[in-house]
Amino acid sequence: MRLRLAILSLSLLLPIIIWGQESASVFSFLNLPTSAHTVALGGRNISTIEDDASLIFQNPALMASVSNNSMNLNFMTYMRGSKTGSASFVRLQGERGTWGAGIQFVGYGKMQETNETGEVIGDMRALDMAVSGMYCYALSDRWVGGATGKIIYSKYANYTSVGLAVDLGLNYFDEDNDFSFSAVAANLGGQVKAFGNDHERLPFNLQVGFSKSLGHAPIRFTFTLTDLTRWSTKYYYHVSKKPKGGSILMNHFDLGIDIIPSRQFYIAAGYNFRRAYEMKAAGGSHAAGLSFGAGVNLRKIKIGLAYAKYHVSAPTFSLSATYSL
Repeated sequence: MRLRLAILSLSLLLPIIIWGQESASVFSFLNLPTSAHTVALGGRNISTIEDDASLIFQNPALMASVSNNSMNLNFMTYMRGSKTGSASFVRLQGERGTWGAGIQFVGYGKMQETNETGEVIGDMRALDMAVSGMYCYALSDRWVGGATGKIIYSKYANYTSVGLAVDLGLNYFDEDNDFSFSAVAANLGGQVKAFGNDHERLPFNLQVGFSKSLGHAPIRFTFTLTDLTRWSTKYYYHVSKKPKGGSILMNHFDLGIDIIPSRQFYIAAGYNFRRAYEMKAAGGSHAAGLSFGAGVNLRKIKIGLAYAKYHVSAPTFSLSATYSL
């Protein structure tokens, strides 16, 4: 019965999801990964089952696989002069419940402030931040549902905006076959306070994905399909022609692979088709869609490192550290 209710709830959201998703959105920093492992696997990952508190920002249902009293810190270099980071904490509640809390931010550093004529009038700073509360519940031995509530705040010089959002996540995990399937509706909500007179939409993202090990080999594949309500070429690429050598559909895919020779170590790689195309349009190359990473899993501490490229001006390095109390 709980499983049927969860599926029905996601179905009832579809009319809201489909409506008017082609317009521009605000708080786009919410799309940035908050995990080195996620960065290494292409930047989107909603289905990997790991004892890793950094993954819960991607899908609140993944909290069910995280150890009690786990906390995570993540730091990532972004565009030149910008830094982004996150922190999270997970605690079990009863036999089936898990709750968590998290915060993520992007600091853009100090920059020159100009007026409408281009005259420099001083310095300004810009900051994006979101504070989250999360809860998940085991609906059965294989199905978990989760939800995240977020308060979002942005300040650019003297302009501020506040928003409220909810993420809904569902995960199915077959441990015997090491198969995981997830669906996530992220950033359902709106602005409470706009930067100006006009309210903008949040960066809603409907995603589905799965992870599967390759038999007895120490290899796990991850496949994530993102932005299922946005299929406009203009929305994605801001260019007048479609991508060469592939369809628009391919630019919704994130592919990742983990090589796990032991429980204490992994090597990961990924390819983000959309980022590869956009970076090529901005003067980069298809190689920009590639990402790499590795991690060690000790008894109490887990550390992950990853490399990717999100902007032509600078590479991106991500560091995640999880500690179980």
